[in-house]
Amino acid sequence: MRNYRDHLVSSDTTVREALKQLNVLASDAILFVVDNDHKLIGSLTDGDVRRGLLKEVTIDESVTKVIQANPKFIRKGNRDVHQIIEFRNKHFNILPVLDKNDKVINVVNFKYMRSYLPIDAIIMAGGRGTRLKPLTNSTPKPLLKVGGKPIMEHNVDRLASYGIDDFWFSVKYLGDQIVDYFGDGKSKNRSIHYIWEDEPLGTIGSVSKIDNFEHDHILVSNSDVLTNLDYEDFYLDFLKKDADFAVATIPYNVSIPYAVLETSNNHVLDFKEKPTYTYYSNGGIYLMKRDVLKYIPKNSHFNATDLMEKLISENKKVISYPLMGYWLDVGKHEDFEKAQRDINTIKF
Repeated sequence: MRNYRDHLVSSDTTVREALKQLNVLASDAILFVVDNDHKLIGSLTDGDVRRGLLKEVTIDESVTKVIQANPKFIRKGNRDVHQIIEFRNKHFNILPVLDKNDKVINVVNFKYMRSYLPIDAIIMAGGRGTRLKPLTNSTPKPLLKVGGKPIMEHNVDRLASYGIDDFWFSVKYLGDQIVDYFGDGKSKNRSIHYIWEDEPLGTIGSVSKIDNFEHDHILVSNSDVLTNLDYEDFYLDFLKKDADFAVATIPYNVSIPYAVLETSNNHVLDFKEKPTYTYYSNGGIYLMKRDVLKYIPKNSHFNATDLMEKLISENKKVISYPLMGYWLDVGKHEDFEKAQRDINTIKF
């Protein structure tokens, strides 16, 4: 993906220089003009230049003579996903992202991204991966490669394709390797922070250490899950149902090879011939309002299932989101081997 700075020019740039930059951008040819404080003042396309030339603006004059004022933009931290979808449907493919001071901090391109969701993502990557020994003796499980790419990077890249660019990685076992591999994320227009677990804190306990989230909705995911989950649909379902907490669930069908009787006091009331029942298991991916994080005790071992139980007891709305796409928990050797077989056929 292109660095967002390729789309930026300063207000003292000439039309000639801007044309050269538009030419380099090719099919992504749009520039966003910023002042000395990096604040957005307008946009520029080839069409704007042509119209300027027809008005006898010369190519050695400032781009400010030909820009479009008041371009469409996305506000960081205050994203309305429905507005994002509207922009996308109306083919506003390339949009600047502004902070609260109107400074351009990113540029999104919907030709390469599926959405731009207002979510902080936390990846739980501190486990020892004991069941995958000896592979994990010297490599943390999140960095084991599937199809030539670490499992965790598959997760991060898919989340980023939905515009999630604020990440928190919870690390412990061989965590330095994860830090060295991903760094601060800036080279890929992402922000990555690290949470270190001094002691194992369960599947969500370390989240209590974070107090400076960017958004009001938080996604927590195990690092060893390989999935093509549609995160935008997950988020829209969460909003539609006004949930406090959602868990992605995996449907399992159980077929009974016999007739199943419904009885009462030994009286047969009804029966079903060889029925199939569907059950849902925990997929290790959770979406929640930031407010529910107050129920996670500080620096204590605490699992996501503990949080669900607590929220249910507090009459909070906890919902299931059935995941109909691909999902695999890469926890055992046979799972790791299956992932290697599946990776080239999964539609990501």
